[in-house]
Amino acid sequence: MPEPALTIASLIREPRLQQACSLWLVGGSCRMVLVDPTTNPLVELEQRREEFDAVLLEQGALSAEDRRAFVDMELLMPAVVIGGVGGQIELHEAEVHLPHDQLEQLRYSLDAAVSRYLLQGLATSDSSPIPQSSETPDRWKLANRLKSRIGFVGVFYKRDPARFLRNLTEQERQGLVRSLERTYRDLLLSYFRDPAAANQALESFVNTAFFSDLPITKTVEIHMNLIDSFSNQLKLEGHNNNFLQDYRLALLDVTAHLCEMYRRSIPADAPLTGLPVQASGQPTMA
Repeated sequence: MPEPALTIASLIREPRLQQACSLWLVGGSCRMVLVDPTTNPLVELEQRREEFDAVLLEQGALSAEDRRAFVDMELLMPAVVIGGVGGQIELHEAEVHLPHDQLEQLRYSLDAAVSRYLLQGLATSDSSPIPQSSETPDRWKLANRLKSRIGFVGVFYKRDPARFLRNLTEQERQGLVRSLERTYRDLLLSYFRDPAAANQALESFVNTAFFSDLPITKTVEIHMNLIDSFSNQLKLEGHNNNFLQDYRLALLDVTAHLCEMYRRSIPADAPLTGLPVQASGQPTMA
């Protein structure tokens, strides 16, 4: 049996949440190992740093002191934080946030966490491998290991076609779309009143949309359905709904972020004419 591509250290305290996360990773290329956050998880992470490739963290599971220790001990790795999108940073700027009710997106969030880690956390001036030696910093060793295990070319995005929306079962497709609708709703609700929370929700939506190859027409449909729902509710309550037009900015934001991810998915020297093209005109990355 082939070795899993990624070994995930799980710092989740709540048993039901731990079980739910495990279920959403069944059948994938990840192996999740529980690290009890109620003891001293940093000790185990330090001892097994060569084994773990990413961390799954329950929001609030670590104290501020432990979070600082992560940095001091150079234990930072790709991270998915399970909890509300409130703008708070748990470990580092490249972490991905995913609410409890959107676990359908967990595997996509792990893809995004690895990509963001390589792009934002350890991007170098070129895409050449970092030499391994006894003097190589642990964070560079992890970067090389991630690229080797999941087939990244430099720090460019690489997607798994098996997880594209169109290749899922009907039940999986429906579940993923419903989850994305909840994410987009979080984005709209916080878009003007809480920019930090809105940014986390936007990144969560865009990450999954990109790695699942969600058609842009479906993104527009999700936006319009939610706006129609808000509009109807406001009418029933006797409120003016003209301001909802302003939320077109959210859709433009999402589209711009998706375009940037597609741009980053193509190496600068790749001939575009040599790439297979979808009906939508987007290059398909194998």
